[in-house]
Amino acid sequence: MATKENEFFSRNAELSIEFSKYVLEHPELDNLLDEQATIIFLPEFAPDLKAFNLKIAKELEKEQVNILYVRVENMSHRPISRLDGVEITTTLRRKEQHVHVG
Repeated sequence: MATKENEFFSRNAELSIEFSKYVLEHPELDNLLDEQATIIFLPEFAPDLKAFNLKIAKELEKEQVNILYVRVENMSHRPISRLDGVEITTTLRRKEQHVHVG
């Protein structure tokens, strides 16, 4: 069970990072965010994680914790980097190297 919980925490951490990026791209959301609220992700694309998060949310609601629910329909598979036509030049041990990628 602990392994499954660790997986859920890891997946929530990934959602948290992506949500931070989303908020940076959409500053109008700042008005909705509350430092006192706990963010609970409801990923529609991952029913097991959504159920786990809802269970945690219900426990927090009993303790009268402010909760901000973030429903996520999907998570796209963006490339790690959107850079294109990268050239890297370096001198290592006085040997010049030049690499052109894509």
